[in-house]
Amino acid sequence: MRALLDTNSFLWFIAGSDRLSVNARNVIADLNNDLFLSLASLWEIAIKVSIGKLELLPSFEELIPAQLEENDIKLLPLDLNHLSELIRLPFHHRDPFDRLIIVQGMTEGLPLISKDASFKMYPIEVIW
Repeated sequence: MRALLDTNSFLWFIAGSDRLSVNARNVIADLNNDLFLSLASLWEIAIKVSIGKLELLPSFEELIPAQLEENDIKLLPLDLNHLSELIRLPFHHRDPFDRLIIVQGMTEGLPLISKDASFKMYPIEVIW
C-alpha cells in the first residue's frame, strides 16, 4: 500500500501518541507500505517550532531525518502539477498546509492518513 501522512499523523506516530488510531498506526508501522510525507508538512512543523507552538526533542534537524529514515518514509516534494491543481481545489478546508497535502494526495493517487474529517469532503481516500 502507498499512502501520504498528514502532519499530525506523522507527529503522533513518532511521539507514540494514543491520539493516532490503531488502524493508522498499523498502516504507518508496516514497513511493507510505501509511505510519504509532504514537504508542506515539514514546512508546517518548522514554522510551528520557530514560533513556539511545537517543541521537538531532539531538535528538528536531528529528529526529522532520523524518523524519516527509521520509518522508511519518503519525502514528497511540491511540484508545479500540485500547485496547478491547488488553484482548482474547493475551499472545504482553509488550512494552507492541509490544502497542499490534500492536492498532493489527489494528484499522486495516494490515500491520506488523517483524522481530519474535512479531508473526506474531497475525492480522496482517507485512512483512519
